[in-house]
Amino acid sequence: MNDGLSIGQVAERTGLSVHALRFYEREGILAEPVRRESNGRRIYSEDDVDWLEMCIRFRSSGMPLDTIRRYTDLVRQGPGNESERLALLQSHQQHVEDQLAALTACHEAITHKVGIYQQHLTQGTADCLWTVPVPTEDSPLAANQ
Repeated sequence: MNDGLSIGQVAERTGLSVHALRFYEREGILAEPVRRESNGRRIYSEDDVDWLEMCIRFRSSGMPLDTIRRYTDLVRQGPGNESERLALLQSHQQHVEDQLAALTACHEAITHKVGIYQQHLTQGTADCLWTVPVPTEDSPLAANQ
């Protein structure tokens, strides 16, 4: 009797490939061992799906597999290491905040450039944007050619 989810169903729900799910299992990323039917087929639980979705968020935010594995190991150990788990999560949280700050700065620069291009296109003066200077005999570019 099958009261869980097949690997194909979990792949569909999480967006991970079957290959990635097997890889995560081999790498010890799942919090609990995957159950097997008598014929060897994997049976996943809703808890497995929830755990995988969290791991996907960790990976999407740049958390290395080694760190996810460490976090998983700590969770498996049970109560008593919550401060270590918290430190791991806080460290990654800081990493994500640094990424957000860098992306915000990039977004602001791009938004500024978009505004300039929109203004020049509206005014009909876009032909002067980022033109490559033509070297003259007296320019430093001419001496380097």
